[in-house]
Amino acid sequence: MASTLVFYIARHGKTLMNTLDKVQGWCDSPLTDEGIKVAEYLGKGFKDISFDAAYCSDLRRTRQTAQTVLKAKGQPDLPVTEMFGFREACFGSYEAGFNHRMWGDAALYMHYTRLEDMYNDIFSGKASHSDTLDAINKLDRMGIAESFAQVEERAQSALKEIAAKESADGQDKTILVIAHGMSIICLLHNLGGKDLLKGALDNAAVCKVTYTEGKFTVHTMGDMSYVNKGKELAGVEQ
Repeated sequence: MASTLVFYIARHGKTLMNTLDKVQGWCDSPLTDEGIKVAEYLGKGFKDISFDAAYCSDLRRTRQTAQTVLKAKGQPDLPVTEMFGFREACFGSYEAGFNHRMWGDAALYMHYTRLEDMYNDIFSGKASHSDTLDAINKLDRMGIAESFAQVEERAQSALKEIAAKESADGQDKTILVIAHGMSIICLLHNLGGKDLLKGALDNAAVCKVTYTEGKFTVHTMGDMSYVNKGKELAGVEQ
């Protein structure tokens, strides 16, 4: 009987650049106090889950989140392996600028006069995250912003590499992955995630994925129930 791997793939906690509403792709910044707290809540919400392995991108905001989550849930000594494939999308010349400018430019490129209309169409299925990322790729003056397909390819390659490694011994395992909003969307979109994501992927939101007999199945996208459970256990009013 084939082994089953269960992946809990979560977005990192809130960072300084998130707070400033700045574009944060390959640029990086540390977690804020709020970001550390939400990672702690996520860890507490995972208290009944025992992780056999942990992975994150090679940017410190995911490493800091992974370490905080594991400490809060009682597995502080579990090694965290960094992988470039899970790194956030590169937004080129838009990096460190204001989010509203980048997404506003993408909206205009896609013939929207209002940013809200673009967002509404994305989450209703009339448009796609791939359209917006590809627009930024075309608009980038530096020529280094990544397309949706580029991010998808490297992120899925990383996930497949982990799956091959962790399933080699035939044992069922549970695996934590901490990555980024857009890289997670690119990773899971065409594996079934596009039908499950109905809004923004919030900080510390969880996507549950299983792997068995060579196939990935996406079960949830943007699940905040683990954070909410952690808050409840910590006695935080919601």
